[in-house]
This record gives sequence, structure tokens and C-alpha cells, in this order.
Amino acid sequence: MSHMESVLAEAMSTIEGAIGAALVDYTSGMALATLGDSQVMDLDVAAAGNTDVIRAKMRTMELLGLQGTIEDILITLSTQYHIIRPLTAKSGNGLFLYLVLDRKRANLAMARHRLARLEPELEV
Repeated sequence: MSHMESVLAEAMSTIEGAIGAALVDYTSGMALATLGDSQVMDLDVAAAGNTDVIRAKMRTMELLGLQGTIEDILITLSTQYHIIRPLTAKSGNGLFLYLVLDRKRANLAMARHRLARLEPELEV
């Protein structure tokens, strides 16, 4: 198991309600590592699709002249939460963590907190 996969495994095991996680390169849309049940969700397709989400938000921020960085993007569905968290370390430039949660079992605030704490553990 690669280091990236072990960090995703830690996210899956320590974040209540986690059903999928990925580390994604948003310049290419490719998932560098994924972990989760492929019968529930194709994380490679989700990674590519959410690349468009993060690119659109970055373009919008630029057009509006907004300063700062994206901390995370939250998408709520009727049964799931999807968290997109761009990495802030120089070694993670162009990458984001993607986490899918079962809405009934997840504590969104704790999931966001735990994901933020896992980010520095990634050595890319």
C-alpha cells in the first residue's frame, strides 16, 4: 500500500460514515489514489467530475478578484455529503482530497476537522 493509500485508509477508518476517498490531480482530472466500494461509486469518474467543480470555483474567484484560498467545497445530496479539499502544502499544489460520506452516519463538522488534520500527513 502506498503512502497516499494509507492516508486514505486512515480517513476511511477514522471518519464516521466515510464511504469513499480519493486523492486527485485537478490539472489532469486523474485520481492518484482511491479507496472505497466501487459498487457504491466509481471514484475515478467522481474524481474527474469534481475536477470541473474545483476549476470552476477557482475561475470564479479569479473573475471576482477574491483573495484567499479554498478551504473546502461541500456538496450535499439527499443521502450523501461530498467534501472537496484542495491541498495547501507546496508539495500538494494542484491536488485535492475528495471524501464521500453517508449522510445518515456522518458528522459533517467532525469529518471536515479530521480531513484537515490528515492533510499534512500526505507526502506527495
